[in-house]
Amino acid sequence: MSERFFVHVPITGERATLTGEEARHLSGVMRARIGDEVTLFDGLGSEWAAAVASIQKHSVELSISARREVSRELAFDLTLAVALPKGERQKWLVEKATELGATRLIPLITARGVAQPVEGALERLRRAVIEASKQCGRNRLLEIAPPRIATELFGDLGRAPHSSELRLLADPHGLPLLKLPQAEGSILVAVGPEGGFAPEELAAATVADWKLVTLGPRILRVETAAIALAAWAAYRS
Repeated sequence: MSERFFVHVPITGERATLTGEEARHLSGVMRARIGDEVTLFDGLGSEWAAAVASIQKHSVELSISARREVSRELAFDLTLAVALPKGERQKWLVEKATELGATRLIPLITARGVAQPVEGALERLRRAVIEASKQCGRNRLLEIAPPRIATELFGDLGRAPHSSELRLLADPHGLPLLKLPQAEGSILVAVGPEGGFAPEELAAATVADWKLVTLGPRILRVETAAIALAAWAAYRS
């Protein structure tokens, strides 16, 4: 048994306990037995080899045998600031961003946005991060950051510039993405709603040294544009 399971509290000792969906999956779906070996991670960067020690009705206790320092992260911070699309497209965006190694996702509140980043939706996205991390092997969770008003986020970054930070904003009138030079420091990507950023949002981004980039002549959905930029950043940098 080589399944990965997420422990919601930091693993510090020789024992760990799975509860909730993780426990139900291991005991009910995987039909684990005492002594079965699994891999655990707590989202903080490491993973642990463990064996099932006891199975209760609502929990599974495991015995830790080894800690492994296995990093599958990018060599730099990659932040996606995105006006969330509707419905299940949000989950797809988060899954693929996790697989590509993005560090955090900031839900943007924009003038033309169609989906509001309410707490219930954000909690569903955090669960999607865990599931995607289990699948792709990441030991550090993508952070779902608190929502930010686009103009305020751009303004804050403009007042606190970072010389090695590349800021890219998707815009049909920008520079072709493939003409950008290779980046060296952290990368921030901003993608607006399908109606685009409003003029005041674009102005705030320009003042804050965001580079406008286009992904071609076709109209892309929010999640397509965000993942295209994340893939470029992950494999170009």
